[in-house]
Amino acid sequence: MSHQSELISTDINAYLAQHERKELLRFLTCGNVDDGKSTLIGRLLHDSKMIYEDQLAAVQADSVKSGTTGAGKIDLALLVDGLQAEREQGITIDVAYRYFSTSTRKFIIADTPGHEQYTRNMATGASTCDLAIILIDARYGVQTQTKRHSFIASLLGIQHIIVAVNKMDLADYSEEVFNKIKEDYLSFTSTLDLHDICFIPMSALDGDNVVNPSENMPWFTGQPLMETLNTVKIANDRNFTDARFPVQYVNRPNLDFRGFCGTVAGGIFSKGDLITALPSGKSSKIKSIVTYDGDLDQAFAPMAVTFTLEDEIDISRGDMIVGKQATEPTVSDKFRATIVWMTEKAMTPGRQYAIKLASRKVYGSISMIHHRIDVNTLEHHDASELKLNEIGSCTVSVNAPVVFDPYNLSKGTGSFIIIDRLTNGTVGAGMITGITDDTELKPVSATDRAARFSQTAFAISLTGANDKIVAYQLERKLFDNGHAATVLEISNADLIKAIKNAGLLCIGVNNSESADVTFNTDQQSIDDIYAILKEKKVIY
Repeated sequence: MSHQSELISTDINAYLAQHERKELLRFLTCGNVDDGKSTLIGRLLHDSKMIYEDQLAAVQADSVKSGTTGAGKIDLALLVDGLQAEREQGITIDVAYRYFSTSTRKFIIADTPGHEQYTRNMATGASTCDLAIILIDARYGVQTQTKRHSFIASLLGIQHIIVAVNKMDLADYSEEVFNKIKEDYLSFTSTLDLHDICFIPMSALDGDNVVNPSENMPWFTGQPLMETLNTVKIANDRNFTDARFPVQYVNRPNLDFRGFCGTVAGGIFSKGDLITALPSGKSSKIKSIVTYDGDLDQAFAPMAVTFTLEDEIDISRGDMIVGKQATEPTVSDKFRATIVWMTEKAMTPGRQYAIKLASRKVYGSISMIHHRIDVNTLEHHDASELKLNEIGSCTVSVNAPVVFDPYNLSKGTGSFIIIDRLTNGTVGAGMITGITDDTELKPVSATDRAARFSQTAFAISLTGANDKIVAYQLERKLFDNGHAATVLEISNADLIKAIKNAGLLCIGVNNSESADVTFNTDQQSIDDIYAILKEKKVIY
C-alpha cells in the first residue's frame, strides 16, 4: 500500500520513529460546485498508493453503480464523499477529513463544500489549515465561488494558495486558457492579503500534473501538485517572535508543585525567561518547563507543556503568560473583529452571548455592526443583523478585560468563538482586527435594549381586585427570566410612551387607554399572562 511498506514489514519501530518526526501539513480543497475537489483528493490518495485494496474494490463497485465517470473509469470522488446525499447529488455537503503521508511529510486534507449555503463549513475547515487548494474549472474560469473562497482563505490567514486549474482535458490542454485564468485570478486577489500563490494546470480525473507530470501539457514547466505539497515551506508561518501562553489548567497535585498547563500559542519560551501574567501584570521567571517525557530547556508553538515559576504569583485558568516579545498584547473589554455567523437564528447587536477566546470564557455582546461584507464582491453594506453564513465587521464588548492580539499577528490569541448561552452551541466565530475607540460606539437605543433583554417594547394593563399585587409579581417573574420591565401605578400616557421608546416593558395598573393589551387579574393568573406574552412574542 505505502511507499514505506518494506520498512514497516522489516522494522516497525524504525518506521514509527521516522513517521513521528515528519512535518505535518494541513490543507483544504475548495472551489465551485463540481470543480472536482473530491476527485482530486481521491486521485492524490490513489496515485500515492494510500488506498487499501478493499477500499479500492468498494469504490470500483460503487463507480459502476453510480455511473458518474463513464464506462471503465473509477470515480475517485467516492473515496471522500461518504454521505449518501453527497453520492446521490454528486456534491460535497460536510467537511471531510482525510489523512495520508509521503516519505517527507504527513498530510491532513479538509475537503470543503462549494455551495454558498455551506460557507460556515468551509470557514470551519479552513481555520486550522496551512495551505488552500482552490480549484477552477478550465471551461468556466474564475467564478463567484472562487472569489468567495479566496476571500475566506485570506480572512483566515492562510499563507499559501495553490490555484489548481482543473479539467484541462476538456479545454484541449490550452496554455492560452490557463494563462487567461491566471491573469483574471491575480487581478481579483490584488486587494486580498494573499502572497504565496502557485498555479498548476491539471486533470484530476486522468491524473495530469497531480502526482506525475503531464505529457499532455509540455508547456508547463512547474512542479505537479504532489511535489508542490511536499516542498512548500511552512516552518516560518508561525509567530516565533511574540511569546504567548494561555493558561488552561493550574496543576497542584501536592504542596511542592504548582504548574501552569497549556499550549504555546506563539513565540519561544526558555527556562529562566522573565515572564508577565496578564491581566494582573505580575512578573516572575520560568523555573522549569515540564512535559511527560521530561523537562525541556525551550518550548514553542504548538507544544503542550507545563510551566513552573520561581515566584508564587496569582495565575488562574484564562490568564495569559507572555514572555519577551516585540509586540505587547492588548488588555481590554472591547475589541473590533470580523465575525462569521454560523446559525439560523440571526445575530443582533445587544444580545448576550458567551465569548471563548483562547482559554478564557467571558460573557458579552456584539455592541455594533460596522458593516456586512459581501463575500462575493467584497463590497461593504450597512446591516442591523448577521444571518446564517454572513460575515461582518463588528465591535464586541465583554464583561471583563481579556488579553488578545490581532489575528494576523497570532491566530491562537486573536480568534474566538461565540456560544449561545441557552443551547451552549457555537453560533459564530471571529477574528480580532484591533481595538475599538469608545467614540465609535453609538448611544444605547431601544432596539439595543430589546435585543439585550429578548423582548419587544410593550405596554400591559392589569385590572381586577389584586391588580397591584399581580403587577409586582409579574415584574419579578419577568426579571427572573432575564427581561426588563417596570410597574407604573399612575395613569400617564406620555410616561408609558417614554418607557416603550426605551425598549422596556411597562406594566400599568388600570392604564388600559394607553396599553397594548389588558388582562383581568381576577380571571387570569400570572402564568396565564406570561404564557400569552410568550405566544405574542412580546418576550422570547
